[in-house]
Amino acid sequence: MPLALLALAIGAFGIGTTEFVIMGLLPEVASDYGVSIPTAGYLVTGYALGVMFGAPLMTVLGTRVPRKRMLMLLMGLFIVGNLLSALAPAFAVMLIGRVVASLAHGAFFGIGSVVAADLVAPHKKAGAIAMMFTGLTVANVVGVPLGTLVGQAAGWRITFAVVAALGVVGLLGVAGLVPDVPRAEGVRLRHELAAFKNVQVLLAMAMTVLGFGGVFAAITYIAPMMTRVAGFADGSVTWLLVLFGLGMVGGNLVGGRFADRALMPMLYISLGALSVVLALFTLTAHDKVASAVTLFLIGALGFATVPPLQKRVLDHAHGAPTLASAVNIGAFNLGNALSAWLGGVVIAAGLGYTAPNWVGAVLAAAALVLAVVSATLERRGSAFRGVVAGSVPAEQRSAAVHH
Repeated sequence: MPLALLALAIGAFGIGTTEFVIMGLLPEVASDYGVSIPTAGYLVTGYALGVMFGAPLMTVLGTRVPRKRMLMLLMGLFIVGNLLSALAPAFAVMLIGRVVASLAHGAFFGIGSVVAADLVAPHKKAGAIAMMFTGLTVANVVGVPLGTLVGQAAGWRITFAVVAALGVVGLLGVAGLVPDVPRAEGVRLRHELAAFKNVQVLLAMAMTVLGFGGVFAAITYIAPMMTRVAGFADGSVTWLLVLFGLGMVGGNLVGGRFADRALMPMLYISLGALSVVLALFTLTAHDKVASAVTLFLIGALGFATVPPLQKRVLDHAHGAPTLASAVNIGAFNLGNALSAWLGGVVIAAGLGYTAPNWVGAVLAAAALVLAVVSATLERRGSAFRGVVAGSVPAEQRSAAVHH
């Protein structure tokens, strides 16, 4: 794997830390600003919506900018947003800071996925994408738990200041290690937009929304669920997030490895198992050991879907994949926003802190249904093309080939 993938992973580490660390600090932020925990959850929803809208916006704005330079500009925007969050005097200002930081997220991963895939041989593309996303998953093992620990001990503002510093490291890594990748010749915005006419691209994005949304339905409110239902101490949230992050790292690497061999079976297994595990979490959340094991499995199964879904979008948007890749990252965060909101709704309705797990189970099951539909349509399309090809006389096919 090229050294440039390390630079992309460093940037992903900083972005992953700021995205997920807020979940372990929701009670502290809510208390500081005098808002409820469901209201503080808007910091998750706002970030996710910012990624969803920022991914296509920033990618379109960067169509005429070399990819390396655009990655550096995005890291600069990320730094500004986290500094604003660290210094925010009011909840609304912090929400703005979260949105500013989120604008860099989707385009960075979208452009970074294309760059990563271009750096390796075709049969290693999913593995290269997974390597970049390893930075995001490792953030949940190292960055998020340390950020939570620092936030609980020294104040959450210090955490976001440290995250801004991580952004600086990521910026330097991209500047020093990522090669100057030229833009594809002849590819215009209309070519990028044409990818969205492909039903397989749209189905993959819908699977992304629902599948990863299932993970966030449970994880957004993991701090109150683990402390008020499972009975863990507040300080244990840090180590529980480490466990979740370890699951993410393992799932991401396994998903990347097998997506290059059997992409759709990998999706069937991970989405089906994720739905079952999320449903069981409503029961296992009442026991410390069982809830910890379940949390690990949710991280592993959830991130096992990331490399195959991202690769599927790139495969079906071939020729002009940058915008589709970025929009698919936005789709992950649309799922995050949807599930965080739905989780807040069921909690506010008095159904308890385990109720979001049922929301997640339904979303993951719906993603599995779409995966089956997608594969069925693909098989029928292949069969139809085979019939059409077989109906053309051999001499015409030969002439067409030589022509």
